[in-house]
Amino acid sequence: MGPESIELVEVGPRDGLQNEPDIIATDTKLALIGRMIDYGARRLEVASFVHPQRVPQMADAEAVIAALPDRADCTYIGLVLNKRGVMRALATRDGGARGVDQVGCVIVASDTFGQKNQGQTIAEGLAETRDMLRFARAEGMRAQVTISAAFGCPFEGEVKHDTVLAIAEELAIENPEEIALADTIGVGTPFEAGELFAKLGEVFSSRIPLRAHFHNTRGTGIANAWEAYKAGVRVFDASLGGLGGCPFAPRATGNIATEDLTYMMDRSGIVTNINLDAAIAANKWFADVLGRELPSAVARAA
Repeated sequence: MGPESIELVEVGPRDGLQNEPDIIATDTKLALIGRMIDYGARRLEVASFVHPQRVPQMADAEAVIAALPDRADCTYIGLVLNKRGVMRALATRDGGARGVDQVGCVIVASDTFGQKNQGQTIAEGLAETRDMLRFARAEGMRAQVTISAAFGCPFEGEVKHDTVLAIAEELAIENPEEIALADTIGVGTPFEAGELFAKLGEVFSSRIPLRAHFHNTRGTGIANAWEAYKAGVRVFDASLGGLGGCPFAPRATGNIATEDLTYMMDRSGIVTNINLDAAIAANKWFADVLGRELPSAVARAA
């Protein structure tokens, strides 16, 4: 039996950039994605199909996707918040174009944040997300789903595990390719991360793969990822340099860094297929683009 491994989903091109105040040029985004592929990223969240007035950084989603490298070994993901987003994702395939390979649907585990993020209560989000999953599947588009704010809401505070589990069970009826829990505002602790993912694993066993999405707002993101791994999670979102944050969550900061997650897993004997030296080099290149050092602890320490 070979060594344990994880799949790292590089969310830097979408989640990593969406909160940046200065618009990143399309060519620069494509150069960034190219460097990510070079360091081993094979599943990348490249854009979101949202209204440009809401998230101006994603206004060039279609242009980015049209120019992506047509590599058979890469999976490109587009984030969608409603059926219109799924339609835009499908349109990237018009005329025989490669387009996106998978849509990532999102539902928020609190009414207040859900209304601020995408204009939906939990009940409305469940109905919309189930429709999105059905529509995507009917149109031949792969689809997965993320339960956002699964560990806490910036407006309502605690999110109960029972709420998250109930949402997951409803969504599982539609057989998404994957269900992710996202600590959107970085309030989760290692104990809670392990406990909640263990509960989810008991419900779904190996029927639906689980994915973890942690932010490092309070410095617990990497420890949370380790506890999620111990609870059976084998797919993790991470962002080059630890960039990221939600425009609709006050004081939200970046994702766990690709370099930090890679270092921890590699040094623990867990295969990531990410070249850490190349990722650190990409970090330094993009830090020059942004004009500031990126948050990743490993890249700073080299």
